[in-house]
Amino acid sequence: MTLFLIELSTSARKSVRKLSKKDQVLVYTVLETLQSNPTPPKSLKLRGRDGYRIRVGDLRIIYTFQRGKLLVLILDVGQRRDIYR
Repeated sequence: MTLFLIELSTSARKSVRKLSKKDQVLVYTVLETLQSNPTPPKSLKLRGRDGYRIRVGDLRIIYTFQRGKLLVLILDVGQRRDIYR
């Protein structure tokens, strides 16, 4: 089983730090699942721009991945009402 490397962008890292501890645990749990499968059943391809999104309660994780490099790049993490702007 191949595992993908999870890398957070600077803005994603800052966004996660601002979340409550409970939400941080939820986000990191989802990131662990992305390590083994970057396109889980609940993820959706974004329309209008590159990337995917996965829902974590009211939060959204926006990410891209490269199968050749086994890399998942987390672009942003935030509330649904703010993340798509």
